[in-house]
Amino acid sequence: MADGLRLYHALPYPLKVLAASARGYHLRGWRYGADHEQLVEAALERESWPPERWQTWQEERLAYVLHRAATRVPYYRRMWAKRRRKGQRASWEYLENWPVLEKEPLRAHPRAFLADDCHPRAMFHEHTSGTTGKSLDLWWSRETVRAWYALAEARSRRWYGVSRRDRWAMLGGQLVAAAARARPPFWVWNHGLNQLYLSVYHLSPELIPAYVDALVRYRVRYLWGYPSALYALAREVLRLGWVDVEMQVAVANAEPVYEHQRQTVERAFHSPLRETYGMAEIVAAASECGHGGLHLWPEVGVVEVLAGRDPLPRGQAGDLVCTGLLNADMPLIRYRVGDRGALAAAEGCACGRGLPLLAAVEGRQDDVLYTPDGRAVGRLDPVFKARLPVIEAQIIQEALERVRVRYVPAADYTPDAGRSIIERLQARMDGVQVVLEPVSRIPREPNGKFRAVVSRLSADERARVRAGIRR
Repeated sequence: MADGLRLYHALPYPLKVLAASARGYHLRGWRYGADHEQLVEAALERESWPPERWQTWQEERLAYVLHRAATRVPYYRRMWAKRRRKGQRASWEYLENWPVLEKEPLRAHPRAFLADDCHPRAMFHEHTSGTTGKSLDLWWSRETVRAWYALAEARSRRWYGVSRRDRWAMLGGQLVAAAARARPPFWVWNHGLNQLYLSVYHLSPELIPAYVDALVRYRVRYLWGYPSALYALAREVLRLGWVDVEMQVAVANAEPVYEHQRQTVERAFHSPLRETYGMAEIVAAASECGHGGLHLWPEVGVVEVLAGRDPLPRGQAGDLVCTGLLNADMPLIRYRVGDRGALAAAEGCACGRGLPLLAAVEGRQDDVLYTPDGRAVGRLDPVFKARLPVIEAQIIQEALERVRVRYVPAADYTPDAGRSIIERLQARMDGVQVVLEPVSRIPREPNGKFRAVVSRLSADERARVRAGIRR
């Protein structure tokens, strides 16, 4: 893998385009079959279903997935056999009888989650990079891949007036240009997917004009990427006064969207910013409609919100635990995805779609901060909403009583802005010390993602606080 990457980076740009396009045509063959438009239209038609019909559909599909998992998937078959030997009589036909699945067993024994009537060599293999070096291996049948991309076309493109045939740009974490590269191109054109893939590792103010030039030159119609990357690009577009960089839509994925990011991106590109939610394990997915509702895709999975193992009522944030319905060949049952969020307290959206709603996705469960009195604090973006002279910032909880704010100051930054940050944080986290640390740049994760909030409390410390145990 490393040798292949070095060879790719040594290629002249035309050969990089050839390599990327060959990969794109391969992916296109997996994703889009002769029945693609029919699958898309069927997905759009289902959006008019009332909640009762969705409930019936999910119950029937769930029954099939649970039966297949318990009888054909080695990991679960062994688990239920062990339970029977211990005299436990709970039936696997009911979802609540299944234990919560953490990520580590899936990382350690991925093939044990693959149904024994499946052949991995005939399936699409997805190897994720992971945010902390802990990768995942996943397998999908051709049918699953095409069903997934039909849903994505329907609810992540058609809703926004674009299609996969339009020219588009992806701001992502693939190393399409060597990180040490100091001159453009920091991108590669993929003919197979009509995609300009832009590196997030070179988004410094002095290089962003080259990115904008590429967007114009390649006639890109819409953008897709991490909110932090879209925001960095948009901020420079506004600062430099470009008024003719117009997109149909900007689609955000893989990170929470903060209001200051949304406002900046929409001003810069004269287009809406739409939030999406999903993961490589395809156990849950959601996309934002034109009325601001974040709609779940019920075909993908059943979503529960838990505090530990206890269910929480609608409207209350907790850990997202999801059961995949789309990929019955590698079923993940009650899988803790690692994010926190809440289901909407009330059903219905002004857009008229019958799809259920997520109230919010707060980000990774590991990045929830805690006050000394044990309260959990999720999204902290209101701290930076007042147009503070800060380019970007990262909040790090180093101890229960201390939070560090690493920030990149703008040219007009003043001590008053720093005091405002401290006051806003302490208003939300009473009793914590706030330390300000100016930096020139905040590093990204290995996959290019930006973490706005980081908890350095140990797992034991977090568990003790949640349990109400003080030191």
